[in-house]
Amino acid sequence: MPSNENIDFIRAIVAEDLRSNKYQGRVHTRFPPEPNGYLHIGHAKSINLNYGIAKENPGGICNLRFDDTNPEKEEQEYVDSIIDDVKWIAGDIGERIYFASDYFGQMYQCAVDLVKKGKAYVCDLSADEVRETRGTLTEPGTDSPYRNRSVEENLDLLERMRNGEFPDGSKTLRAKIDMASPNLNLRDPIMYRIVHEDHHRQKSFWCIYPSYDWAHGLEDSIEEITHSICTLEFENHRPLYDWFLDALGVYHPQQIEFARLNLSYTVLSKRRLLQLVNEKKVSGWDDPRMPTIAGYRRRGYTSESIRVFCERIGVSKKDSIIDVALLEWSLREDLNRRAQRAMAVLNPLKIVILNYPEGTTEDLPATNNPEDASAGVRMVPFCRELYIEQEDFRLNPPPRYHRLSPAVEVRLRAAYIIRCEKVIRDGRGNITELHCTYDPDTKSGRPSANRKVKGTLHWVSAHHAVEAEVRLYDRLFVKEDPNQVEGEQTFLANLNPHSLQVLTGCKMEPMLGAATAGSRFQFERVGYFCADIKDSKPGAPVFNRIVTLKDTWAKIEQKQA
Repeated sequence: MPSNENIDFIRAIVAEDLRSNKYQGRVHTRFPPEPNGYLHIGHAKSINLNYGIAKENPGGICNLRFDDTNPEKEEQEYVDSIIDDVKWIAGDIGERIYFASDYFGQMYQCAVDLVKKGKAYVCDLSADEVRETRGTLTEPGTDSPYRNRSVEENLDLLERMRNGEFPDGSKTLRAKIDMASPNLNLRDPIMYRIVHEDHHRQKSFWCIYPSYDWAHGLEDSIEEITHSICTLEFENHRPLYDWFLDALGVYHPQQIEFARLNLSYTVLSKRRLLQLVNEKKVSGWDDPRMPTIAGYRRRGYTSESIRVFCERIGVSKKDSIIDVALLEWSLREDLNRRAQRAMAVLNPLKIVILNYPEGTTEDLPATNNPEDASAGVRMVPFCRELYIEQEDFRLNPPPRYHRLSPAVEVRLRAAYIIRCEKVIRDGRGNITELHCTYDPDTKSGRPSANRKVKGTLHWVSAHHAVEAEVRLYDRLFVKEDPNQVEGEQTFLANLNPHSLQVLTGCKMEPMLGAATAGSRFQFERVGYFCADIKDSKPGAPVFNRIVTLKDTWAKIEQKQA
């Protein structure tokens, strides 16, 4: 357990419970996703919190439990993706993977017990009628005309619901609590609904399914969870969580709520993420522009950077919007330490070094990572014909332009100082080639290489370059709050039309041609990139831009302001 200094309020509760021996020294948490979509960055905060608390305390354990109580929206694909994502964020989770649907039999028997105690009844009101009779925040609800059915009749109807005798929506099982309660969640909430739909795990064995509120506390109780950690929207549901467990007289965990993650330039509504996928605004749940964990993984994020981000934003009871720049900063900080450096030219312009011997190639040592001396060096081929970036040359340079221009010298990274002598154009006046000279005494590493020039450029040997596709990903939305729209517009109006730019014919240093899927690099002076885990192949690499070297959006916002 961390020291009591600077710990969040949830960890403080856990520490006090351990001190008082409330749960006999146990710490048992759970992460309970619904398998109706892919996990997003908000779930990463909960994963980090629940598994982190368990790991910080000796003997602590955490369950991955699927809240699979809605067969109409759940799929095995989502189950598989969630398991992969949780393992990626949390590390080793052991064999502690559970499913709420495996407890359906126990839940049903608990429902029978509540009926026998006169605390639950079968109701024939439709969903609309239930809403109409619930009342408002200032007016009490109205009792269902079926509220006072006898225990015997309720038991009979519940069994027949279980046996599939009634159509969808014709009956529900409701808790009998208080239709005048100031908390609307306690106004005879629904416990079971009829749904004749195959379940991804239970198939057609069940045709009645528990509501979240009924299932949630029972799942925690069955697994003997100590601290049931939820987001703030469940705070008003806690009295119902407590009522169900107390009415049954079973083991009672403690529910604790914290503020969910809200991120600028991002939507984290699962319904809206599904809309982006279904309307093909993105290529899928794992599109590198999506805020899903699968999307971040494919883009090239590291699990370490996401965990550090979650630790930095902390845990509180107050809703707030976190600047996505903090997530990107955590990522840059991590990649700067671990990513191998490489040279890649995305928009190539050919240069010919006139005084370099024709047919000659020399291998020059280049540092793999200046942040990690143990990473060593690699050899990069240098020859008479090279590629540099188009933007690294200006015929008429603006003030303080410290790159290549006519009669100006620059250093080539890990190589020599060169000077532009002549500009070659095509018939339409476009610059197609530069003729340069080099100073052989300025080879990097030599004592005579200390002559100062203001600019240093990256480059690639034209005769050794590997061609690659590069996908420049950017933020998916142009507004800090994507939901800020006018009139009849939806959040889709704020999609960034430039969130993906695909470049072909990019020139890479040779070693990048064999990059394994998922490997990360810093393309010097360009950004951080990852070999796409789906599309990149040896000899035909595809690189995703993970993040720029600097926060270019901050500059854009300053100009707009």
